[in-house]
Amino acid sequence: MRPAGVAFCLCQCLLVPLMAGRLTRAESRPTDMKPAQFGTRYTGSIDRDIEEVYAFNYTSVPGKVDALRVFVMSNSDDLEFPLLFVVRQQKGVLSWQVPLVFRGYYQRTYTYQDVSRTLCPTDPEGQTQPLEQFMYIDIASMAPTSVQYELIVIRLPNFELQTDVPFNFSASPSQPQYFLYSFPEGVDSVIIKGSSVNAYPCAVVSVQDITCPVYDLDHNVEFNGVYQSMTKKIAITIQRKDFPKGQFYIVFVIKPEDYACGGSAPKSTSGDHTWNLKRVKHIEVTVSPSIKNTVYLHATLLCFLFFLIFYLGAFLVFFVHHFRMQKKRVNMSGSPDEGEGTVAASHPITTSTPEGSSYGAIDESRQRTGRTPPPIPRPRIYSDSSVDEESDFDGIPEMESDKNVIRAKAFLYVSDLSVKDRRTISKKYKIYFWNIITIAVFYALPVIQLVITYQTVVNVTGNQDICYYNFLCAHPLGVLSAFNNILSNMGHILLGFLFLLIVLRRDLLHRSLVEANDVYALEYGIPKHFGLFYTMGIALTMEGVLSACYHVCPNYSNFQFDTSFMYMIAGLCMLKLYQTRHPDINASAYAAYASFALVIFLAVLGVVFGKDNWWFWVIFSIIHVVGSLALSTHIYYMGRFKIDVSNADFGIFRRIFQILYTDCIQQCTRPMYMDRMILLIVGNVVNLFFAIFGLVYRPRDFASYLLGIFICNLLLYLAFYIIMKLRSSEKIQPLPLFCIIATAGVWASALYFFFQTLSSWEETPAQSREKNRECIVMHFFDDHDIWHFLSSTAMFFSFLVLLTLDDDLDDVRRDKIPVF
Repeated sequence: MRPAGVAFCLCQCLLVPLMAGRLTRAESRPTDMKPAQFGTRYTGSIDRDIEEVYAFNYTSVPGKVDALRVFVMSNSDDLEFPLLFVVRQQKGVLSWQVPLVFRGYYQRTYTYQDVSRTLCPTDPEGQTQPLEQFMYIDIASMAPTSVQYELIVIRLPNFELQTDVPFNFSASPSQPQYFLYSFPEGVDSVIIKGSSVNAYPCAVVSVQDITCPVYDLDHNVEFNGVYQSMTKKIAITIQRKDFPKGQFYIVFVIKPEDYACGGSAPKSTSGDHTWNLKRVKHIEVTVSPSIKNTVYLHATLLCFLFFLIFYLGAFLVFFVHHFRMQKKRVNMSGSPDEGEGTVAASHPITTSTPEGSSYGAIDESRQRTGRTPPPIPRPRIYSDSSVDEESDFDGIPEMESDKNVIRAKAFLYVSDLSVKDRRTISKKYKIYFWNIITIAVFYALPVIQLVITYQTVVNVTGNQDICYYNFLCAHPLGVLSAFNNILSNMGHILLGFLFLLIVLRRDLLHRSLVEANDVYALEYGIPKHFGLFYTMGIALTMEGVLSACYHVCPNYSNFQFDTSFMYMIAGLCMLKLYQTRHPDINASAYAAYASFALVIFLAVLGVVFGKDNWWFWVIFSIIHVVGSLALSTHIYYMGRFKIDVSNADFGIFRRIFQILYTDCIQQCTRPMYMDRMILLIVGNVVNLFFAIFGLVYRPRDFASYLLGIFICNLLLYLAFYIIMKLRSSEKIQPLPLFCIIATAGVWASALYFFFQTLSSWEETPAQSREKNRECIVMHFFDDHDIWHFLSSTAMFFSFLVLLTLDDDLDDVRRDKIPVF
């Protein structure tokens, strides 16, 4: 015999007596098999020498789901020797103990002596005739003394929920509830809506497949299916494709503590152990069909049709402009001075010429009283060298080479600040365009990867608390949980691309005139540099891309994706306004983007540390105020205020004191640049107010607070620019006037929808869902989607304002256009 066979025989000889002894002891243990009926209350006592078994025999009806619920209670408070209940069914076993213990935070325990559980029902699928079913409930305990218990089993009459029929019930931590729902014929998607009058106790709602066991306790409810935490509202959209059998369970579990919903430990908690705490939540649940697939198609077509109107409007304006240009050429062909007529007719932008004036002549009514300085000659020095792009070299005669002399004049004109070579300046501003494309690519790719990971985690784990959607109006498509929030961002992309086309057309017309040495293109109107306009179009497009990425899974960790390019858009608009009449002294692309990077860095720090840390707000307020003063100094002195830090000694402070004494004390009654001074004073007061507000209230949404600072400064500067333009007897043509009115109206409407808060990542997911509301357009778009539509439209009109605001100056010499 082999050694292995010998070892097997020895083991068998040793184990048989042991098994026999165990079986003998088990058989000698008294067991009382009691036939039982539903709805009857059974009481008894049990100890370590007794095990009782209740046998239930019932008949299941074909096509009807039989759900049984077991209620048990015990007077035992001995956690060392709990009462054990084991339910045996045809396809599964369910067990629990009484007292039932739940564990919370900080090592707290919550104990309940009354427990009720719903048993996993048998599946009637394929059953054609009544079938006899058996169920056994075993009760046992290892307690040395007798333990009293009560037992009752009932059949649930309302276990299967009906479509569009509200159902009310109650649940507690030791008495969870779950119900069955079956998809009706022709319905591919349903939305589960739950509501409760009271926010607490906190609950978890889970949607699970019809398999046994059902996870319906606090420590395992998150193991299977899709789930949300709940205070007053929940809304879960379920698709038939995720449940092949067309059925699912809706499980309601009450948490022993409220931390998951933003609450705290129960108020009646005493010490680290609590018994029979009354935490009952009354819930109403309704299951309704969701929108059909045709609604997705109609909503998508509506979205594209809405923005297609802007393309049609733009092409209509192009056509009208082209027709007027052709008409001008015909009229000018018969004029005495055919050369001047041709020059004027070839003007790239539609402008209105004062009545009675001739093309090519200076409008004397626009000249200011007093002696007007002659135009400064510009040498035509063209170079493709990259050194000239960012140099401070001014191509003017030697006697006027000191730019400080020019910029210190009391009255400056655009010709004074547009003396650098046109090609060099154009290349300087094109750097903005190429840099933002590089930034967009490197910024967007990790963002897209991250949000795809977020969405994958949500789909795999089923944890819908990760993303802060408006669940009452979140329509899934494919792997996306809220397709409507992503679709509504198409406006930014489509309108950004349209703005790029408009700028490209103007740029091409201007280039053709420059190549033809058109005097109007070279010496009249605001200098045309389109690099910042191209940059603004790219920024608007990227805002749509990143906002869509954020709405794939909006939450606390990725909110800055939605705002980063908003900071850049506001900053670029301010730079463009300043560059309009200061083309030679505007910030370089590298300095501007470095400033934007600092702003985004501060935004990230604010999101992380800005909640409860007062020291962050003190540092930020100091940076804010000091930065505003430094920028104001640069603007007021036109970049001429410089301090050599390399030779810093006590003389530097003397220099600062002398400047403050000369400009702020001696000339305090009448600043040299009054208009600029008024703007800067108002701007610094506004920024000081923002700094004090942030320091006192410390708003939790730091990103929106910082964006508000940028938008207010932009609106202030734009208002100042328009006021100064009107004060200088300049006109606002019909097209920019229409854009200004449209911008104001659309922004007002957009902000109304923006402040209709539908969710908030500043709170817990359950508290955020209390703000959820139904769709308002086509049962597909909610208030925030309307904000996306209107905000993209408002930004598009805002860009058009900046593009067309100075069209009235295209027939005015640059030495007649004031700087402000």
